[in-house]
Amino acid sequence: MNLKPTGHFLLAVILFVAVGTFNCKAQPNPLPNGFAHNDYKHKHPLFDALDDGFTNIEADVFLKDNKLVVGHFCPIFHYGRSLDKLYLKPLYDRVEQNNGYVYANYKHPVILMIDIKTEAEPTYRFLEQLLQKYPGMFTHYENGEIVEGAVTVVISGHKPYKLLENEQNRFAFIDDDLRRVARDTATHNVFTMASCKYSHLLRWTGKGPMPFYEHQRLCTYVAIAHSMGSKVRLWASPENTVVWNELLRCGVDLINTDHLSDLKNYLASNPVIAPQIN
Repeated sequence: MNLKPTGHFLLAVILFVAVGTFNCKAQPNPLPNGFAHNDYKHKHPLFDALDDGFTNIEADVFLKDNKLVVGHFCPIFHYGRSLDKLYLKPLYDRVEQNNGYVYANYKHPVILMIDIKTEAEPTYRFLEQLLQKYPGMFTHYENGEIVEGAVTVVISGHKPYKLLENEQNRFAFIDDDLRRVARDTATHNVFTMASCKYSHLLRWTGKGPMPFYEHQRLCTYVAIAHSMGSKVRLWASPENTVVWNELLRCGVDLINTDHLSDLKNYLASNPVIAPQIN
């Protein structure tokens, strides 16, 4: 019997190995502290962030002609970029492929922050209907309890506080103002994150040591937010490692960035030292 491999057989083996190698692409290391700010501005919305391991991703939305359009300014220029097409359906497909998780090697919810740019209540009502297309994917509030899912939706921008406060069953939560967390204790199950603009809380830009009173002020706000079960984020913070170091030391959970690779490399070489709020 002639067992000498033929050219067709060798080609098949090469293709099998190549396809197998492609399909076995290593999972990125998830970054619990990484927050992809204005993610939709990147070349490949969502996918660039996921390829770098980000577990917190932001998309701005407008309600226009019964459609949630993703973009920072007038939606007419981004009409084909819907929230469902760019984020919800791709995330659902990932969760299906990874047995109920966005990352196969990360057993915690990924945060999808939806920054509402149009009127809060009608936009939320439309979003609510959209989220119901994928009910099994989302963290939800059900009759007094929070049940974790693969993705937690957090609303910022124009926030429908009253609507969410009065709902006994919902698929969304709100990003609280970090400066008022101590006053929002009565509705803590509505909030899972607390944020504010960096310059509203701190003036230090990383030059010289962080002023003691600013350090104390930040640590106090962080401690209050954590006691309420909220993760902390400062947006528009200086994009440098000196500031990132201090934010993490003060317990800030999420480092906000527009530069995915820079933050990924920083977090990969620095252990996560901010406490993780589940």
